[in-house]
Amino acid sequence: MARKTVVLLEDDIDGSEANETISFALDGSEYEIDLNEGHARELREALARFASAGRKVAGGRGRPAVRAKSSSNGGPDAKAVRTWAAENGIPVNTRGRIQAEVVEKYEAAH
Repeated sequence: MARKTVVLLEDDIDGSEANETISFALDGSEYEIDLNEGHARELREALARFASAGRKVAGGRGRPAVRAKSSSNGGPDAKAVRTWAAENGIPVNTRGRIQAEVVEKYEAAH
């Protein structure tokens, strides 16, 4: 039996479809945020002045700062999956990635 796992990214700012995950650090804490192209550009523009004046620290975690969407066809609409899950009593994250099991159940039902 074949299995296909789809990861859907939802913009952590407005809930729209995101297409990348950006990692950054501030005051000793590391963060990741899923953003669409517009919000990613805004974040980079806001931090550019400070990044260009700062010192780059070596020895990062060795993973890319930006992760592209893993699904080649984009997968089902995140809002539609969340709505369907709520209507069917299936717990689902209200923000961020939708669990693979929920997406699989949604796809099986449609």
